[in-house]
Amino acid sequence: MVRSFTDEPVDPQVVELILENAIRAPSAGFSQGWAFMLLDQPEDVNRFWDVNWPNREEDSQWPQLFNAPVIIVALSHKQAYLDRYAEPDKGWTDKSESHWPVPYWHIDTAFAAMNMLLTVVDQGLGALFFGLFDVPKFRKNFGVPEAYDPIGAIAIGHPAQKDRKSGSLKRGRRNLDEVLHRGRWQEKVVEDGV
Repeated sequence: MVRSFTDEPVDPQVVELILENAIRAPSAGFSQGWAFMLLDQPEDVNRFWDVNWPNREEDSQWPQLFNAPVIIVALSHKQAYLDRYAEPDKGWTDKSESHWPVPYWHIDTAFAAMNMLLTVVDQGLGALFFGLFDVPKFRKNFGVPEAYDPIGAIAIGHPAQKDRKSGSLKRGRRNLDEVLHRGRWQEKVVEDGV
């Protein structure tokens, strides 16, 4: 994740590729219950920051984050899944959410967001995925219907500092043997408070 951007514009064709790759993500029943809000005009990007991070000048430890010239908000659409699985080829006759052990509308939208992040890296750009802090205010200011839930935003741009490490990396990445369970759940030994 990149938290410092230059204000250099991102090629619109690259932005289109990022979005095209988003819609190639898998989705349960090929429901494709997602939508994306592209903010690539300076006035829209500034309005987004005003809504999502109104005190950014005062409390941000990443002032260059706000240079990102592109923001894409990924939104999930639960009703698309409830409707799709009530179709004849799926076997349910109702649209009850109780059929869903996990909210695949959010999971599939997260897959689409990951496709965007991978494309950003492949194109030599940087990105940061982050949450929205005031969803009702975002809905109101950008006209987003209640049926769509923002799962997060992706700031995209040219990295300002390629070698800067995030404060989160001080923890270190967990090793595979700490998180992998082969064939059966095994308790893992926790060392040094990690």
